[in-house]
Amino acid sequence: MLSLVEPNAWVVLRLPSDSLKVMQIVPNTIVTLGKYGTFSSNLIVHRPYNLTYELLDRQPGQKDSDLRIVPASELHADTIAEEQAATPSSGADQITIGGDGVEFQLVGENGEVIMRSNRETIDDSARQTLTMEEIEELKREGTGAGKDLIAKLVASHLGIEQKTAFSLAKYKLLKTKKYLRRFTILPLDVPMLARWMMEEKDASKILEMREEMVGLIGSWANAHFSESRPLDTTPFGGRWLVVDETGGLLVAALAERMGILYPSSEELSSENDHHAEIPLATSNTITLLHNNTQPNLSLLKYFSYDPTSTSTSPHHPLSKHLHPLSWLQLLSPSSDPTYSTPVTPLSPTTLSAFKSGKRGTYYRKLRRHNRITSIVSSTLSGGFSGLAVASHMDPISVLRHTIPLLSGGAPIAIYSPTIEPLVLLSDAYSTSRRTAFIQSPPASFTSLPLSSQNSWPGDEDFPLNPTLVINTSVQSARVREWQVLPGRTHPVMTGRGGAEGYLFTAVRVIPAEGRVEARGKFVRRKEGKSAETPGKEKEKAAEDAEDGEVEAGSPPKKIKLEQSMDAAAEKGVEASNAAVTEEERVQMRAAPENAESREVEMAEP
Repeated sequence: MLSLVEPNAWVVLRLPSDSLKVMQIVPNTIVTLGKYGTFSSNLIVHRPYNLTYELLDRQPGQKDSDLRIVPASELHADTIAEEQAATPSSGADQITIGGDGVEFQLVGENGEVIMRSNRETIDDSARQTLTMEEIEELKREGTGAGKDLIAKLVASHLGIEQKTAFSLAKYKLLKTKKYLRRFTILPLDVPMLARWMMEEKDASKILEMREEMVGLIGSWANAHFSESRPLDTTPFGGRWLVVDETGGLLVAALAERMGILYPSSEELSSENDHHAEIPLATSNTITLLHNNTQPNLSLLKYFSYDPTSTSTSPHHPLSKHLHPLSWLQLLSPSSDPTYSTPVTPLSPTTLSAFKSGKRGTYYRKLRRHNRITSIVSSTLSGGFSGLAVASHMDPISVLRHTIPLLSGGAPIAIYSPTIEPLVLLSDAYSTSRRTAFIQSPPASFTSLPLSSQNSWPGDEDFPLNPTLVINTSVQSARVREWQVLPGRTHPVMTGRGGAEGYLFTAVRVIPAEGRVEARGKFVRRKEGKSAETPGKEKEKAAEDAEDGEVEAGSPPKKIKLEQSMDAAAEKGVEASNAAVTEEERVQMRAAPENAESREVEMAEP
């Protein structure tokens, strides 16, 4: 997005009443702001965004007002004064509470009233001494850009001293919004456009899709810049499939994330050669599916793109990266006359003999046929990186024809103002349906060849193939504005109603072909047994099974019996070894006595 206000650019003017006004800044024209006044558009061209201007008093003989940039110190003067006044003093203040628990006033140690409550305030028009005729006369004079009028209104109010700090600030803010002649220039981006459509225009045209829902769709669809490099032999960039019935708001949100929404100043100032054919991009693209002959992209005009106008620059990024395609061209291309009717190529000599109008018609038909042929062939090849839908159509019917076009792992994001269609869609991909489908697939599905099973149209029990999508969920989000004040924190009660808005998210998967075997973890062996025992036991069990000693249905019992017998034999061997050892010890103790008796017998003769 550009940082300066360019000629013929669409901008947002925020007025003192917090209302938004969208307009195109055409050079050498007069901008009218109603009761606030008028000024020349040349005064804000090539100026930065986010500046606040003040309409000065018109000089004698001057039709329009001049502008003055309001510095930040003047804009936040009241806030700075309140922060300085809120510095804690040395005295201990206390709050006096009435019997009903309502704050009455703030007093100091000496009994001085520091802050009054509005309990005794009487809000009556009789307390304003200025009459309507005097106020209208001050408005016509318009001195001080409305600041003099606000000061006189505050000074002439009889009950101004009885107001609390909060009520006084509210009173001054009300008069400032009504009489101060200021405005702020803001850039027109996607969140600002969504807010303007929701608050100032017809929200039903964008399916009541709020700013936070626009951000969630782009996030769950994983839309981002993904373009193949010029030196790559194989294109690998991202391609997103979109179904948009919001007038182009969803397309603009995704294009902003992909970096193809805002044209540069060079692209806007380049010459338009409408006879040259624009090469379509092969990556970082948006393929838009629509119902009519031409897609409804009326909101894209605020970003200098209008496919129905000849004034649109062919060098705009969306001219190459946005591929519109009707449902008829996707489901039955041969039934579309633009796709099925080729344009006969003509020689340069024949074209030179045509009039300019007929020659332009020939080039326009040729470009349109080549463009549609290329878009249809690339779409039917599939491999899209994600799917984003915001439509009144049944989401089940949308996914029936778009799921086969997605690649494995592609995210899916579907928006609906109501939750009922998304609940039915989530039920079609539930775990119970997936289990029943895997255990007993329908005959109409199993009869299809393996290459055509992804395009299975479904039946009464299974409207969609539940094995193609996982991780389904339905969610909602709504940002609520809160008033944050000491003892007065609560949600703003004047928020807009309307549809809540819900989002269905899922992930496209590719089922594994053939038989899948899953093996769990082996049980950990008990300590004390050697590592060779299990292998020997298995070999012995196999030999016994070959000899017919072990039954086919109970090898585990045989193995346990052999293990118990081996353990008993080991204990018997240990006992016998212990007995042999004890006998050897007795014999060794008796051996010296036997030797002495032999010596005595030999010495007697």
